[in-house]
Amino acid sequence: QVQLVESGGGQVRPGGALRLSCAASGFDFSNYALGWFRQAPGKERELVAQISSVGGATWYANDVKGRFTISRDNAKNLVYLQMNRLKPEDTAVYSCGCYIQRVNYWGQGTQVTVSP
Repeated sequence: QVQLVESGGGQVRPGGALRLSCAASGFDFSNYALGWFRQAPGKERELVAQISSVGGATWYANDVKGRFTISRDNAKNLVYLQMNRLKPEDTAVYSCGCYIQRVNYWGQGTQVTVSP
């Protein structure tokens, strides 16, 4: 079955950086686009970055553009989110997701907390 397992979250100060990883299994990883989502307390889940199946195309939400970088390693079934110049408003649970055969899949997520 499809499995997505995130890691790399933690607590950092404003201006700091974190690198999130997502390990995928149970599907043909190199054939699907992947996305990183986040959900802050009391808010809906939102897409923050997306990468095409072979990594040639990326998309970012306006409020992370220029600070976050999504990448993938198809040989290792991994997708990454490098987050720089973090802000308190980036605090959220971050999860990776994919859309396979009309079904959305997400991992359980990893907590990112940005505070002084």
